[in-house]
Amino acid sequence: MSDETKTKPALRPKLMQQTHSLERRQRVPLSIDAAFAFYGDAHNLERITPPWLGFEVTTPEPIEMGVGTLIEYKLRLHRVPVRWRTRIEAWEPPRRFVDAQVRGPYALWEHTHTFEEDGPGATIIRDRVRYSIPFGPLGELAERLLVRRDLKRIFDYRRDAVARELGRA
Repeated sequence: MSDETKTKPALRPKLMQQTHSLERRQRVPLSIDAAFAFYGDAHNLERITPPWLGFEVTTPEPIEMGVGTLIEYKLRLHRVPVRWRTRIEAWEPPRRFVDAQVRGPYALWEHTHTFEEDGPGATIIRDRVRYSIPFGPLGELAERLLVRRDLKRIFDYRRDAVARELGRA
């Protein structure tokens, strides 16, 4: 299992914000169809998100997943209540889907989930998040001091929770 965080120096021309990325890879003992189905159920996100975020999907069940699906969440970032809305930009079962922030704390948030068979009954799950922070230099300072660390902690927790949840399946 490997994980890494990269900061890309690419600047978004109009906003002059750096785009950063977080990439993770994890192998689970589950078929690609079952792994995709777990991730494709938006309400499972609550099960793999750290409790300290107070994360809740507020879109009522059932959520029909596909391109254009909007999903609403609420959470707390450093005790500050946040409402977040994402849109499914790509939906390609059982190989890939992409969600992007429509409303929330980031200037850019694009999360690509990919699934690849790795022998009988095993799947490699990859997460790639591209993000940028609003507020120019102040946002970049926040990224260095808080956001990068927070995202690593959240995705470390997610890795462990996915291993528990999908390792049992």
